[in-house]
Amino acid sequence: MLDPRASPSPLDFPNPSLYPFNEKRMSENDEGMDLTGEEVTAQVKKGRWIRRHWVSLVAIISILVFSAGIYFMGGLSGDLWGYGYLGVFLISILGSVVILVPIPSLPVVFLMGMILNPWLVGLMVGLGEPIGEIPPYIAGYSGRASMEKRRFYVKLKDWMRRRGSLVLFFFAWTPNPAFDLAGAAAGALHYPFWKYLLMLFLGKTVKGWIIAFAGYWTLRLLLHFLIG
Repeated sequence: MLDPRASPSPLDFPNPSLYPFNEKRMSENDEGMDLTGEEVTAQVKKGRWIRRHWVSLVAIISILVFSAGIYFMGGLSGDLWGYGYLGVFLISILGSVVILVPIPSLPVVFLMGMILNPWLVGLMVGLGEPIGEIPPYIAGYSGRASMEKRRFYVKLKDWMRRRGSLVLFFFAWTPNPAFDLAGAAAGALHYPFWKYLLMLFLGKTVKGWIIAFAGYWTLRLLLHFLIG
């Protein structure tokens, strides 16, 4: 019979250092318990979104790298006219994604509308610019775009909750430097990715048509004034 007054044996309290795997597992479990249910759900959704759209993301990144390579190596900027509709497409991507180096995409669209079919020029804008506007959406979706302290951004998110499609279309068809905030708000609210691209395509195409036809009719008016 055990004596309750007897001193405890060292075997009753095993040395934790002898069980490093269990100790590591316990520490990992403790760290996992710090996450709330909402945070775990958000991480799972991010992983699903990346797995679902990884092919599209790889293709888009490849297009961006290719476009940047052509532009900064001097090919596109030096002989833009020779690229035609492809040049409009590439310059539209770069004009919406490159921030540090200003790229005159809208003047290019205006000039190309003079010499090319303005309907197709506007269509190239609608296809190119949405690709360049994907990074703000991803930043907002992943939570890296922390702009909750900006009053306009908070108001913009409220508009997106109520009229998301109309807000995106409006910001897309107008030459608006604040569109990155709209894209980040759409991502933060988990606005459907395909719908985001669709609204941008519609709005950017309308904007491209307006600018391209402005160039088209400007040239016609000048020729009519000069030639008669």
